[in-house]
Amino acid sequence: MADEEIEVEGKKKSPLIKIVVIALVAILLLAGTAVGTMFVTGFFDKKDTHAAEQALKTMEEGAADSKAAASDASPQKKAKESPELQRFENSYMELEKPLVSNLTNTRKVIQLNLAIMTHYDERVFKNAKKHEFALRSVALDVMRQMTEADLGKPEFRKELASKIREEMNSVLQKYEDFGGIEEVYFTSFVVQ
Repeated sequence: MADEEIEVEGKKKSPLIKIVVIALVAILLLAGTAVGTMFVTGFFDKKDTHAAEQALKTMEEGAADSKAAASDASPQKKAKESPELQRFENSYMELEKPLVSNLTNTRKVIQLNLAIMTHYDERVFKNAKKHEFALRSVALDVMRQMTEADLGKPEFRKELASKIREEMNSVLQKYEDFGGIEEVYFTSFVVQ
């Protein structure tokens, strides 16, 4: 009877020992895989900090050079030949379609055609053509904010042109990092 109890207890311990041995082997395999991976990827190699610092310095110099090149690429004013004074050549471009908007809190409608003037080269007009929808949108927003009382002011048209110019330049500044619109002119102006 005593022999039977020893055999039963020996059989119960055997699966527990197998589980512990399997767990230890699995842990050793995982640790060996991790250390092997770190060795293969160069984790234990000596780091060359001088090369990393040199690469960082080269990248910073490249960024400074590209900023200088970008500043060289901005539009330049076109000088006009004049013996006594330095003057700049005026260039004009008209937006193709008229702008129509209601005045605030009224049934009146304002319709106008716009022309822009710049002293800079053709890039300002290329940018204006490229972003014409955004420029038209901000001009319409400015027009929409006008009231019937504003119509009676003597400087109404000049104030409206100035506000439209400011908004158009801010749009071009946002998208192209340069505005360049010197003046906004109305080629037609109707209020009904």
